[in-house]
Amino acid sequence: MKYAYYPGCAGKGATPELHQSTMKVVNGLGIEVHELDAFNCCGAGVISEADPDLAYTLNARTLATAEALHLDIMTVCGTCQGVLGGINKKLQKDKSLRKRINLGLQKSTGLTYNGTVKVKHIQWILVKDFGLEALKPFISNPLTDVSIAPFYGCYILRPESATGFDDWENPQSLEKLIKTMGAYPVEYDGRTKCCGFPVFLEKEKIATELVANRVGSAKKAGADAMVTPCPLCHMGLDIYQKDAEKIHQKKEGLSHTLDMPVLHLPQLLGLAMGYSPESLGMKHHLMPTAPLIQKIH
Repeated sequence: MKYAYYPGCAGKGATPELHQSTMKVVNGLGIEVHELDAFNCCGAGVISEADPDLAYTLNARTLATAEALHLDIMTVCGTCQGVLGGINKKLQKDKSLRKRINLGLQKSTGLTYNGTVKVKHIQWILVKDFGLEALKPFISNPLTDVSIAPFYGCYILRPESATGFDDWENPQSLEKLIKTMGAYPVEYDGRTKCCGFPVFLEKEKIATELVANRVGSAKKAGADAMVTPCPLCHMGLDIYQKDAEKIHQKKEGLSHTLDMPVLHLPQLLGLAMGYSPESLGMKHHLMPTAPLIQKIH
């Protein structure tokens, strides 16, 4: 089992602990990855708004690089999955579009994309390619008595044509993974809704309210922590949580803090596989993870 690894921007930039924990987990599971040495930002949907052809060309470069290696792509970012996966599906289905984009791609890079690559988030790989039954023997430290709130976010589920590995209205892949790790998946409102991160630059107050709603709902449902497959969701829920806490307290008429650890999916799996919190980059979080780690151990 081998993939072309696409860390995206956040995976090795704003959230280096995601890359760190991903490498720990895939190595432990025996999943071979070849990190792409020629890739660029997927555009996070922003470039597509201003210049669709540029977005197609940039992502076609990444796809063509993986295609030259005869490998499918493994992503670790829900946003990258949605954007890169969505553009891939369009290039595969529309031959005239692919031909037009290839003209610019060939001129600028010498590469050509023939539409043979699949884009798979590590969440998809764990559930469908590797398999939950095959994963069970690697769980040496079951997360018993720990309640985890799964947070899918937007892009890993929408549009369904770009992902297609889970039900976008009622997904269960994260819940299945949480159960396989020995933990209890918490049911709460907001697990498939926007975290607020894409809104911060334009409407910070609204975005902070979204964070308050998501984390507050998970807290009320009894979660010890949240887990997300998207580093942008992680940043929104982790970085802005203290500001969101004030909104939550005012709305609910409460004085208690949220103090909700937000983990990347590979970090949670790494803990269940018995890896140390240090080796998984748990100290990079703004919201303290020590209470969760203490409960696990």
